[in-house]
Amino acid sequence: MDDVLVVDSLVRSFGDLKAVDGVSFRIAPGETYGLLGPNGAGKTTIISMVAGLIAADHGTVTVAGEAMTERTTEPKRHLGLVPQEIAIYPDLSGRENLTLFGRLQGLRGGELKTRVEEVLALIGLTDRAKNRSKEYSGGMKRRLNIGIGLLHRPTLLILDEPTVGVDPQSRNAILESVEALASDGMAVLYTTHYMEEAERLCDRIGILDSGRLQAEGTRDELIRLTGGVDTIRLGGSGDLAGAAAELLEIPGVERVVTERRSAILTVKDAPTLVAQVVGTAAAHGITLSDVEILRPDLESVFLHLTGKGLRD
Repeated sequence: MDDVLVVDSLVRSFGDLKAVDGVSFRIAPGETYGLLGPNGAGKTTIISMVAGLIAADHGTVTVAGEAMTERTTEPKRHLGLVPQEIAIYPDLSGRENLTLFGRLQGLRGGELKTRVEEVLALIGLTDRAKNRSKEYSGGMKRRLNIGIGLLHRPTLLILDEPTVGVDPQSRNAILESVEALASDGMAVLYTTHYMEEAERLCDRIGILDSGRLQAEGTRDELIRLTGGVDTIRLGGSGDLAGAAAELLEIPGVERVVTERRSAILTVKDAPTLVAQVVGTAAAHGITLSDVEILRPDLESVFLHLTGKGLRD
């Protein structure tokens, strides 16, 4: 199938600030695409242009083959938008909120009732459906917010920082819900500044900083941008310095640094080398107390690309 979302060369400025600078990406059916970047990187501005809430200065957005602008209405029926700010009616119950928004989205009768119950189950609020939403925890309100965006079975679900400020239990429930949606074929655009969320959920990730897409790809493709080197740390006793020369002879070991009670190896593809590394150390008389493998992550990629940490 054709891509659900095509973003081409988007630019948006606010006064002298260029919030988005030439961003392009695509999302296929059933794919979860993550925009990963710190607060202020331009994620929410991109979301607003994709949803047709604000106009781009330059560039285009196409949703399900239809051009999206501020004035168009047809492409918006394909969208489910879950903003950062919670948008629910606090004096209505969870079920009443979903029913109201379902009617606004064009659902009626038995279809509406069935869909409300399906969404309550998906977001884990069936047992609290009768409670007024102002009695919900922050995480439950976030889950209800997501449910509202799902009612009409959108082709593209947009989630803008959906786990900010929620408790760990609700956060995990939200992530599980997103995983289930993608497996059912829904395209998902997910913005976050949490590296672990992007690694868990996203098929492809765009790394955004200062309004520019610095790189995009699968997790493994992005990791390779750093050189793809791993670290093996050996802790123990014995002549670690003496073993360093033998460890360096192992193909794939690029560097060995020894300290008083540890040796730190820079290697290619640590999982395939660790058994040989441990065997060589033991053969040299080293008594190992622990072995640790450290692999590059998206934080490493962000640092490599931008020269700063993701949370800076």
